[in-house]
Amino acid sequence: MVIFASVRRVRFRETSGAADAKMISKWSVRQSRSVGWNTIGFIGSYCISAIKLGGNMSSKAAARIVGASALGLYGELVLAAADPHQLNLPEPQSIIAQQIYDQHTMLLWICLVIFIGVFGTMFYSVLKHRKSLDYPAANFHHSTTVEIIWTIIPIFILVGMAYPATKTVIAMKDTSSPDITIKATGYQWKWGYDYLTGEGEGISFLSNLSTPKAQIENAAPKAENYLLEVDNPVVVPVGKKVRILLTANDVIHAWWVPAFGVKQDAIPGFIRDAWFTAEKPGTYRGQCAELCGKEHGFMPIVVEAVTPEQYAQWVGEQKTKLAAATVDVNKEFTMDEL
Repeated sequence: MVIFASVRRVRFRETSGAADAKMISKWSVRQSRSVGWNTIGFIGSYCISAIKLGGNMSSKAAARIVGASALGLYGELVLAAADPHQLNLPEPQSIIAQQIYDQHTMLLWICLVIFIGVFGTMFYSVLKHRKSLDYPAANFHHSTTVEIIWTIIPIFILVGMAYPATKTVIAMKDTSSPDITIKATGYQWKWGYDYLTGEGEGISFLSNLSTPKAQIENAAPKAENYLLEVDNPVVVPVGKKVRILLTANDVIHAWWVPAFGVKQDAIPGFIRDAWFTAEKPGTYRGQCAELCGKEHGFMPIVVEAVTPEQYAQWVGEQKTKLAAATVDVNKEFTMDEL
């Protein structure tokens, strides 16, 4: 809103059009760094102002605005992976996440080309044919040929955009032939995991927030992964297809790990599924992405991707713990044991 309010205060004058346009060039780049996609709204507002006041703007000033507008959008692409003030999707760590990332970038480039073409043509037409140049007014109201062209071209663009997106959506739904199947159950406010098939079958545990209470109450400095640490993370092997079966015990939750391109609702009484394959070892964090009550922000998700050898070792350790915790119902206890 601050940007739009500032835009309204700007007026293009014949004597200062070039200076204003130069200011816009610098500001648009700065805004692209600081406000992300609001830059597009910022650019659009200037374009509308320019069209309304085109009669008082020089061609050079208009060219600067079009260039600044394109540069502002281009800044989104160049600065997309900036860290720590990242504006784009996180670095993909799975096949699906990579496809989503690539298509997102491709669509931004397509939008940039369309933006330059449409607004470039618009500014050219407004400025080249303005009344102050004594250009004779056109006395036709439509062109069937032009209307057919600007209908057919968007159809081809949309089909070209939809085809790879459809392939990715179909791949996202293909949970067949998993190496490991894990059931994730959402509770208020924690996650429960049950390894159902594959190596690790039979392992079950609850995963709770482990951020110290002192940090939450501002009695201690907040750690780097504040509210994103758990006592028992999900452990998976690298290079194995992991299917996640999702449900909930009370209200709707959502299992979301951005690095894997996975986000699926967990609904009581229903089973939803998703899948991912971790491409390299590491710790990947996510959160419940569905408002589920007063402690919605306190049920993070942590997935540790390890090598197959480390995973086999972890499975052995977990099964040893489970065996030690298993009580023989027929065992007779001594008084000392009780």
